[in-house]
Amino acid sequence: MYRFLLTPRWLAAAVLAVVASVIMVMLGNWQLRRYHERHEINTRIDAADSVQAVPLTSVLAAPTAPGSAGASPGKALAWTKVTVTGRYDPAHEIQARGRTVNGEVGFEILTPLVLADGTAVLIDRGWVPPAGNGALAPPQAPAAPAGDVTVVGQVHLSESRPAPVERRDGRLDTRRLNLPRLAGELPFPVYGAYVLVTTQTPANDPAFVPVPIDHEDAWQNGGYAVQWWLFAVMALLLYGYQARREAHGANTPPGEQPAPRDPAEPTRDRVEAADQRRTAKTMDRVEAADQRRTAKTMDRVEAADQRRAAKEPVDRVAEADRKLAAQNGAD
Repeated sequence: MYRFLLTPRWLAAAVLAVVASVIMVMLGNWQLRRYHERHEINTRIDAADSVQAVPLTSVLAAPTAPGSAGASPGKALAWTKVTVTGRYDPAHEIQARGRTVNGEVGFEILTPLVLADGTAVLIDRGWVPPAGNGALAPPQAPAAPAGDVTVVGQVHLSESRPAPVERRDGRLDTRRLNLPRLAGELPFPVYGAYVLVTTQTPANDPAFVPVPIDHEDAWQNGGYAVQWWLFAVMALLLYGYQARREAHGANTPPGEQPAPRDPAEPTRDRVEAADQRRTAKTMDRVEAADQRRTAKTMDRVEAADQRRAAKEPVDRVAEADRKLAAQNGAD
């Protein structure tokens, strides 16, 4: 019934279904890994207030060359709570324009914190609104404190798609906080990630609005993983469903489907065939007997006629000869 599964067409369909299922399972596993990555990031974000801060140098690789950025810590260390001590360098302060906080567009102010070894890390001190009308009006940001400053904050990865950097209003101005691009404008080695300040000693100016940290949408990736796995199962079920339809003739076009047969039809066919054989056999016997009888009668009549035809001419001639001889003797 299912021998058709060994035909080239159905073997190719089976291979296609299996390959598609394997690919879908792999995509589901990839989405599951993304779910775990984002879930771990959310855990670090939520735990920032309760966990102990670790030294910045234990998380980020130290940069080596002035005007260049160090290695990025990667997503596995994003939003890690760190602490670092150094001195602010307001001469190379950076303003990132077009930043939205609480529905308003303004600026994030980043000031390099120079460590004792001469390397620097950019500290995002917070958000300030434009000083005048329009989102691009120069901001009035509080000055960075002098002397040694201890910052506690969370590691923020460098942003992609670097934007141009120019000097405006006494600060470096940019749209994107891309560390490799910004490091080229600074005279010291710069760490490959910046720090979003949580607390600071001495305290950060209250004019700064803390920049909120958005959680990763981990559940979206979890949902995608389940969807891909369901698609893999559905591909195999669809193959089995089509094979079953083929076995029962449901895939045959309507015009080519054989007429439905009555379950009792095979019994009637056997009975009818037996009657036909019996009738034919009887008719053959009767016909053969009639033919033999007719042939026998015809043979007897024909033989008699042949004997009569052969006998009569001889007897008449002999009789005539005898009569003629008798007459001649009398004369």
